[in-house]
Amino acid sequence: MTWYVCSGWLSKHLRVLREVGAVHVRNEGRQRVYHLNGQALKPIHDWVKDYERSWSERFDQLDVVLEDLKRKEEGDDSDK
Repeated sequence: MTWYVCSGWLSKHLRVLREVGAVHVRNEGRQRVYHLNGQALKPIHDWVKDYERSWSERFDQLDVVLEDLKRKEEGDDSDK
């Protein structure tokens, strides 16, 4: 995948990822090719996994609230 974005903020993020070993980089001519190091991300995955159920339940609750608000708003618009 090729990204054409502002290189300033992207370079900062990629530098941090390199420093913590989350990505590996190799130079190919004038380009740098980045590869994800999945093993370095495993501790983050394991931590997030513990919270995934709670977050999913909360997002489901938020969906219900937003649908209720949407129905109320649509009902108010039809009354005008």
